[in-house]
Amino acid sequence: MHHGRRRAGRRRNVASYATLALHRRSAGDPWTIPTRWLKFVVAIFLLPLCAILTQTFFTVFARATVTQRLWAGEEFWFFSLGAVLWLIAFFGLPRPMLVYVFGHELTHAFWVLLMGGRVSRFRVAREGGHIVTDRNNFWIALAPYFFPLYSILVIATYGVLSLFFYVQPYGRFLYGLIGATWAFHFTFTCWMIPKKQTDLTDHGTFFSLVVIYLLNLLLLSVMLVLASSQITFADLGRDFFMNADKFARWVTSL
Repeated sequence: MHHGRRRAGRRRNVASYATLALHRRSAGDPWTIPTRWLKFVVAIFLLPLCAILTQTFFTVFARATVTQRLWAGEEFWFFSLGAVLWLIAFFGLPRPMLVYVFGHELTHAFWVLLMGGRVSRFRVAREGGHIVTDRNNFWIALAPYFFPLYSILVIATYGVLSLFFYVQPYGRFLYGLIGATWAFHFTFTCWMIPKKQTDLTDHGTFFSLVVIYLLNLLLLSVMLVLASSQITFADLGRDFFMNADKFARWVTSL
């Protein structure tokens, strides 16, 4: 769960079951397949899914923009405004590393708890951070790269406030905050990936990148449906299966 500059002697977080798996491999079982090789193969089979979902997203987005005037809605404009303001801040102002590190490690910790694990140590500093936990897998390791924690917190806060107050007039502010926080997630993810994070390398960089791309694209697709009153999940699913059928026919023709 490390990122940023690693200090000498910093302890890596290895779950107890991972240690047992390493011990079993060393026993010399000829049928044991290294998990990195298996994940590499899985990533190859995920590539067609990435291509189909990419085509589906841009097809639906283009249709919503051109024929359904998505660009004319206040949701699109305020989301875009929030994203643009964050991009200006990201490239023009000192980057809030402590805010990012805190969100990064908090996302690790949240997913540890989601997987039934326990966090025994939580450390955050500008130069990096880490958690110590009794559980680790690729969902936990890669969560900060596909789970926009601050966007989720904004939506959850708005939802809770709506139970007690009339917050509909502040919907534009919500769209702007979601745009800014999602852009925060996207820019820092793109900025951190080339820095050889152990979150990615521990599970195979190729596998990690494919999973990160696929899950972020899936999240964008969900956000597109929620932002447009004309697009439904049924529409998205119908386009996805149409594109999948076209891809299957193309593979068969080869």
